[in-house]
Amino acid sequence: MTDQPAEQLVDGRRGKVLQVEMAGADVIGEADRKGEPRSLFWPWFAANISVLGISYGAWILDMGVSFGQACVAGAIGVVLSFFLCGVVALAGKRGGAPTMVLARSALGVVGNRVAAVLSWIVTVGWETVMASLAVMATATVCRALGAPHGIGLEVVAVVVVAALIVGGGVIGFDLIMRMQTVISVITGVLTVGYLCLTLGRIDLGAVAALPNGSAQAFIGVAVFAFTGFGLGWVNVAADYSRYLPRGASSAGVIGWTTFGAAVAPLALLGWGLLLAGSDPTLRGRISADPIGALTTVLPTWYLAPFGLVAILGLVGAAVLDIYSSGLALVSAGIPIRRPVAAGIDGAIMIAGTVYIVFGGSQFFDVFRQFLITLGTPIAAWAGIMLADVLLRRRPYAEADLFDPRGRYGAVAPGPLAVMALGAVVGWGFIVNSFEGAGFLDWLGYFMGAVGGRAGVWREADLGVLFALVIGFVGTVALTRGRVRAQEALDLGRAAA
Repeated sequence: MTDQPAEQLVDGRRGKVLQVEMAGADVIGEADRKGEPRSLFWPWFAANISVLGISYGAWILDMGVSFGQACVAGAIGVVLSFFLCGVVALAGKRGGAPTMVLARSALGVVGNRVAAVLSWIVTVGWETVMASLAVMATATVCRALGAPHGIGLEVVAVVVVAALIVGGGVIGFDLIMRMQTVISVITGVLTVGYLCLTLGRIDLGAVAALPNGSAQAFIGVAVFAFTGFGLGWVNVAADYSRYLPRGASSAGVIGWTTFGAAVAPLALLGWGLLLAGSDPTLRGRISADPIGALTTVLPTWYLAPFGLVAILGLVGAAVLDIYSSGLALVSAGIPIRRPVAAGIDGAIMIAGTVYIVFGGSQFFDVFRQFLITLGTPIAAWAGIMLADVLLRRRPYAEADLFDPRGRYGAVAPGPLAVMALGAVVGWGFIVNSFEGAGFLDWLGYFMGAVGGRAGVWREADLGVLFALVIGFVGTVALTRGRVRAQEALDLGRAAA
């Protein structure tokens, strides 16, 4: 549906997995609220069980830390980043609307369209990256198996991957929840198989001999894990809790979101640290080819199951992205229905995937750097949203989320200024990592304060964290009174 007042709620339909979900920016009606907080485990687990988590182990050790330091710092970054997703998921339970609609309480009904458009670009971008990686993983596994490969195989892979992702995105919530449950079970079992088969590759002596790094390097690893895992999901976290009953446990929403999202990355990151720390050659290969290198430590008979793990893990992440990108597009005020928005996003994703797979290899790295750059103002927005959720004690005034003349207003100048400040400061502490992205060489203008563009902080994306902190602190400082005044309207009406 297009943007509507809260009184126009979604029809109560349950259990029809293949029925297209028409709810868009709407508030979910009481008749459609269903499930328990533990149901959040499945979508978040499936979206974050990608084997790229193993590759993160090699990237982290390249930052110059020991195994113990990497485990502790990585765990801090992973758990804290997904905890933020859990906090934002509370807004979905309270308000029953998509993340980018609920955020209007902080930036205003019109003002939050800036964030909605940015979120749409970023989520469409990442779903394209995930789809491209899934197609390339198919080709990688086929080459390792010695099977015929080439354009024909890649075309088939594009069709299958796109069908899964776009189909889930267009049909909507119920199918996605079912898909993510199946993906979770299959990838979970096959990932355990991968760990068992690579157990013999672990050399605990070599791992223990890795030297300790500096405190600076330790912090850099924590920031790298924080920005690389959960932070990119904060802007969509309420999209999957909005169907829960209002009376569902708040602690359960936070806990199951955090646990479901973090448990697989923690296990995969730990195993990646063990593998990369045991074999410097493998560590170097992972840096060059994150998925392909992981096939070199497997027996031939397990390459096909490994390919399934890699592809389904990436598809699981992309399905959440395309669903949320459609919601973001509708929340930005575009007068189309959610399935149409998801279809548009799917068409863009397919075009981008085809371009990347069939000749845009350099573009792939440039595109990722572009998405990281756009992620900086989104991180500032995430800080604003987190502060707004924590400051509020009463339910959202649902009708006012759709009315620029309501209590949330059309534009909130203070939070918008904080978002802009977070972006400016954040971009100053991000470095362009790819030669082909010369148009982004202006990034990193504040890196001299932390050792320069080539220093130990180069890969940490410090600017994303700084933008988040500025968004949070600035919003608490500037809007506490505004939030209390908004909630006092409800108290006044109740007294009357």
